[in-house]
Amino acid sequence: MKIEDIKEKINEILPKNAGVSKIEVEGPEIAIYTTSPEAFFNNEDFVSTVAHTLKKKINIRTDKTLLEDPSTAKDKIMKLVPEDAQIKDISFNPSFSEVVIEAIKPGLVIGKGGETSKKIISETGWVPNIIRAPTSNSEILRGIRHHLSKNSHERKQILKEIAERIYKDPSENSSEWVRIVALGGFQEVGRSCLLLETPETKIMIDCGVNVAGQKKSAYPMLDILHFPLTELDAVIISHAHMDHSGFLPYLFRVGYRGPVYSTEATRDLMTLLQFDYIDVFSKEQKECPYSEKDVKEMLKYCIPRGYREVTDIAPDIRLTFTNAAHILGSASVHLHIGDGAHNLVYSGDIKYGFVRLFDNIDLNYPRIETLILESTYGGKADIQPNRNFAEQRLVEIINETIEAGGNILIPVFAVGRGQEIMLCLENFYKTKRIDTKCYIDGMTAEASAIHTAYPEYLREQVRRRILQNDSPFSSPIFEVVKSEDRDKLLQSKGNIFLASSGMLTGGPSLEYFKKMAEDPRNTMIFVGYQSEGSLGRKIQKGTSEIPMTVEGGKTRSLKVNMRIETVDGFSGHSDRLQLIEYIKRLRPKPRRLIIDHGNKIKSMSLAQITQGKFGIRTNVPQNLDALRLK
Repeated sequence: MKIEDIKEKINEILPKNAGVSKIEVEGPEIAIYTTSPEAFFNNEDFVSTVAHTLKKKINIRTDKTLLEDPSTAKDKIMKLVPEDAQIKDISFNPSFSEVVIEAIKPGLVIGKGGETSKKIISETGWVPNIIRAPTSNSEILRGIRHHLSKNSHERKQILKEIAERIYKDPSENSSEWVRIVALGGFQEVGRSCLLLETPETKIMIDCGVNVAGQKKSAYPMLDILHFPLTELDAVIISHAHMDHSGFLPYLFRVGYRGPVYSTEATRDLMTLLQFDYIDVFSKEQKECPYSEKDVKEMLKYCIPRGYREVTDIAPDIRLTFTNAAHILGSASVHLHIGDGAHNLVYSGDIKYGFVRLFDNIDLNYPRIETLILESTYGGKADIQPNRNFAEQRLVEIINETIEAGGNILIPVFAVGRGQEIMLCLENFYKTKRIDTKCYIDGMTAEASAIHTAYPEYLREQVRRRILQNDSPFSSPIFEVVKSEDRDKLLQSKGNIFLASSGMLTGGPSLEYFKKMAEDPRNTMIFVGYQSEGSLGRKIQKGTSEIPMTVEGGKTRSLKVNMRIETVDGFSGHSDRLQLIEYIKRLRPKPRRLIIDHGNKIKSMSLAQITQGKFGIRTNVPQNLDALRLK
């Protein structure tokens, strides 16, 4: 449907007393401006009828003539909203006729039945965009929200341009064929990147880096594309981990200026990780493939979508995110291509099984012709232990190390495993299974703060605690560490250090390892995936001596005398049995299966058993392969 047709249809549906003064199409959404917001308060069917008819998200905004001076409006808002809401910030975006209200308890800003937010509109003209403040300080979240507000006028223009691309008429042969091109993450783990093409549209799904890889294998193979990156219609990011989002700012460095679709939590977490990636390059005095300027440019083009929210992203493609239960905001990607011509599900990284952080993975889709499935732990031997056993083993190792007079280092991915292990440790502490202090170092604390801003993505028990101002991430067992305090803390014994990065590729975990490795009383516990080529994998395999740059820039051989343990069962990935069960429970059954995100042996092994067990045609492409889906 063309933009003019959308506007005409809305004018047909809404009566004159709705006071419609302007209709704008902003990206995939419709904004209706009104001189009579009360008409929409009193007739809720107005919005639902338009949304149902057009199958689009509708935003009602007040006409700009009704907007009160921001300083006066702010005073009125502070009087209307109960003090218990704990408002942290109020900012005004005239381009969207909205006032952004950030509060610890957003429900009190909304009010019973939306009464308080309606009063804000009636008395100030500004439409509230109510967002949750994190329960602990988050510099990155504050920066992102400020950047988006500051550039709201430019973002509105960007959304209008995106709308022109989404709502153009599809060509007659737009559903004639569908193909994918593997640009990274096939028969390997790292640099996930996939191109989806139709005669009408070019969509990139994920754009990651292999942080543990050599330069030649670190980045997606974008140089083989037969068109300039500026011709991409959209980019979809499944989740924030660097192997899925880490190369995205590079696209903006080379001229891409199109939409980036992800969940809101993914947008914030990937920004955190991308800024850290730049920082690591800077500390190592190397040139990063992109700059902070490119990350900030990327943010202007991000269009967040929620789970199960159907969104037009091209004339012939609709996108829906579903819960992947991997990390905060992680999503599997469902694409409805053409007028029902083909339905693709890209699993992303998934967890089919219990975790403390998230609800169970989504298993139901309207249609699936092709499933692209990860295989990180798809090998024959990749059977993870029972979660209760894994937690008990973690407790035992911690207590054994403390009794031996040592400290414990747990390298974690700052996003995902960091929070999952924190929940476990907090539970051990509350149930008196451990009695020690856990020091959080690196980005884990910042990432945990972002988790508290999006409790809706978390398991019900965790969500309830955050809403009740009892965040498990603020438990007395945890203390955030400054780099200058590390040596002093290491002199005392019986402490746990939870530090990123999870594969010892840099960051605080590597610094702790250097200081702890030669003392046999200390223990390092791996609780997450160790990629081929990473220092973590080498140590995990038994390397006992490692050349290491120490203070002063000198290189010396570091003896690994500390106890090394791996406790499986905490991974955010599904093991082999869980992957098989996921396919079994998926509704409907896919007609075709494509395996990615695993080394060649694991991917082939998973393909063999799934094809035999379910009779589904299965492919294991390698990077640079192109597959026609229709």
